[in-house]
Amino acid sequence: MAAAQEKASVCCGGGGGAAARRDAPGSLSRGPIVAAAAVSSAAGAGAGKVSMAAGDESRVAAAAGGGAVMEEIAATVQPTTAKASSKGIPIMTRAQRSHPLDPLSAAEIAVAVATVRAAGKSPEERDGMRFVEAVLLEPEKNVVALADAYFFPPFQPSLLPRTKGSAVIPSRLPPRRAKLTVYNRQSNETSIWIVELSEVHAATRGGHHRGKVISSEVVPDVQPAMDAMEYAECEATVKSYPPFIEAMKRRGVDDMELVMVDAWCAGYYSDADAPSRRLAKPLIFCRTESDSPMENGYARPVEGIHVVVDMQNNVVIEFEDRKLVPLPPPDHLRNYTPGETRGGVDRSDLKPLIINQPEGPSFRINGYFVEWQKWNFRIGFTPKEGLVIYSVAYVDGSRGRRPIAHRLSFVEMVVPYGDPSEPHYRKNAFDAGEDGLGKNAHSLKKGCDCLGYIKYFDAHFTNFTGGVETIENCVCLHEEDHGILWKHQDWRTGLAEVRRSRRLTVSFICTVANYEYGFYWHFYQDGKIEAEVKLTGILSLGALMPGESRKYGTTIAPGLYAPVHQHFFVARMDMAVDCKPNEAHNQVVEVNVKVESTGTHNVHNNAFYAEEKLLKSELQAMRDCDPSSARHWIVRNTRAVNRTGQPTGYRLVPGSNCLPLALPDAKFLRRAGFLKHNLWVTQYRSDEVFPGGEFPNQNPRIHEGLATWVKKDRPLEETDIVLWYVFGLTHIPRLEDWPVMPVERIGFMLMPHGFFNCSPAVDVPPGSSDADIKEAESPKAIQNGLISKL
Repeated sequence: MAAAQEKASVCCGGGGGAAARRDAPGSLSRGPIVAAAAVSSAAGAGAGKVSMAAGDESRVAAAAGGGAVMEEIAATVQPTTAKASSKGIPIMTRAQRSHPLDPLSAAEIAVAVATVRAAGKSPEERDGMRFVEAVLLEPEKNVVALADAYFFPPFQPSLLPRTKGSAVIPSRLPPRRAKLTVYNRQSNETSIWIVELSEVHAATRGGHHRGKVISSEVVPDVQPAMDAMEYAECEATVKSYPPFIEAMKRRGVDDMELVMVDAWCAGYYSDADAPSRRLAKPLIFCRTESDSPMENGYARPVEGIHVVVDMQNNVVIEFEDRKLVPLPPPDHLRNYTPGETRGGVDRSDLKPLIINQPEGPSFRINGYFVEWQKWNFRIGFTPKEGLVIYSVAYVDGSRGRRPIAHRLSFVEMVVPYGDPSEPHYRKNAFDAGEDGLGKNAHSLKKGCDCLGYIKYFDAHFTNFTGGVETIENCVCLHEEDHGILWKHQDWRTGLAEVRRSRRLTVSFICTVANYEYGFYWHFYQDGKIEAEVKLTGILSLGALMPGESRKYGTTIAPGLYAPVHQHFFVARMDMAVDCKPNEAHNQVVEVNVKVESTGTHNVHNNAFYAEEKLLKSELQAMRDCDPSSARHWIVRNTRAVNRTGQPTGYRLVPGSNCLPLALPDAKFLRRAGFLKHNLWVTQYRSDEVFPGGEFPNQNPRIHEGLATWVKKDRPLEETDIVLWYVFGLTHIPRLEDWPVMPVERIGFMLMPHGFFNCSPAVDVPPGSSDADIKEAESPKAIQNGLISKL
């Protein structure tokens, strides 16, 4: 993923990216920068070089991975300051090329792939290599602390704990490493490779490309995620299979160009689905017009045909035309492009909505480092998870930069269907583990996904054959107005104070077959963090026999129905509430509101109170939502207190939620045991990231991943806490969900709970006056390109 130039689909953005040294939290250095370890790192020196006077090394007292902080600053570098780009986004000059948490660059991916390919033991092995993913191998937290203390913003030496003694700060950070998942088509083996990226420079500079294999391991009895190239190969294989062509002719279809084949992973239902073979069980659809590329082909599902494809060899291994179900007649309401919606005429009374930031945005960008309204964090991206938020912290006045979370991401989603008939019973996609949320992300430059001043980030991936592909404008960062932040009017005087709320939104959108999912992290001025998923796209439908109706779905149109189903998402939150990277001082308490028993303490029968319970171990921390008791959970620091002497904390506030509507022996729950509870809490382990295990595709093992990890029942009373929040919605389709579903929203909130001594939003200034707004909306402002409108 690349920190691209600021671009916008209908609005303006900003320029390139570089670094700024900070003298203190929340302020940019305007004079000379003084830093002990701002020297060339393994990633290479950037625009600013660092020189160190003779003898200065002896005065540097700081250690990598938790040594003493420096007591005397020793090296002086040229001043670097924040500057506004030509389009208004403040960009900070960069001192180094790659932070340890930056996503892999295109050059790094190319080097990693070339290194692995060169390490193949034979021409056959090298030819058979297919590259499922190449992702940053994230370093240990002490390396991140060192980088953030001395090499990169926020330049905060206090991140490293004080210890007795001293050590010289290393002149460079450890080399970055890549983790590659490789499927070999010759042997049907999956392997994991770790490659050290010793020296990688952009190819355009003619630099060296070097990588070093650190380890490689064949992982038995697994199948990795499906790749987009395999989707296309599966479709071509099925459409060229003679018995399938004959089956389609029986349904009145002679033109194979009308046929759509969606390659769904096989799941695991019996030994026939074992990972000894790489399988797909595709779903079939058929368009009606060959000259209409935007026709909604999902409006005509093809049922009664059973197909299994061996994806290793691209051959159909099972085929049966089991039942001749007529194709649904073309639905005149099936399309959603302009001029083809209901009635054939689009609305004409929608006036422009103007979004105007005449002075540019309030955020500042340094590569992948973001600062906004006392918040700062880093942006990452992976093929499975998509967007990752690192090192979330809030700059809190004299208390400085206070960490809240080390890593936030959506690590899995599961969509089980509730129709027991073929093929719908086996539709339970693991969209992260089987397909990859990041690899299926969109370029957001094609529409109005974001408005205003926008900072876009590109994403780089390896494709199946080892080439590097880029999704331009993959991640969007922008500000949004969010209504009233707070208000009060004194009824005696009539005087009022009101503030408008603004939030910073970081998002990406992906398409997995028929559905679209937008993943959002919102940061608020009052210290809240909201995680939100927006669901849209097209329903996955089934065909009906004439006169038939289905108990397990909603009839959408003649011969067409939408099965009931659920969508589940798993957010993994590596929390660090008031904890430095090497500290483990967090715990989790559950809060339930109780009604006081009748008696002397409740003579008016109105009393209720909040009861707290410490979750002491992992097995105790398997919990479910309970709206009747306003249940929520608080991550607390065991050693930091607020002005009332209470522990500082952050509260997890559930939104709407549900649990799986399936019996305990449902086959999909073998692979998705993590769906059985809404909350799980574990001790941090760097290798525990994906709740269904790293390879859920055709996984025969029961409850691999989170449901097995917690059996260790590790203590949680004071440790490095990871929250796993499982949230979902039950979708009973409506006619109004057709032909394309209006957005459904679901999510949760992280809210400060005793983290601050008072409202952190009380210092937000009043908004602009009416006169200022009118000036900003003037023809001159519009002409200057400072307005985005729809």
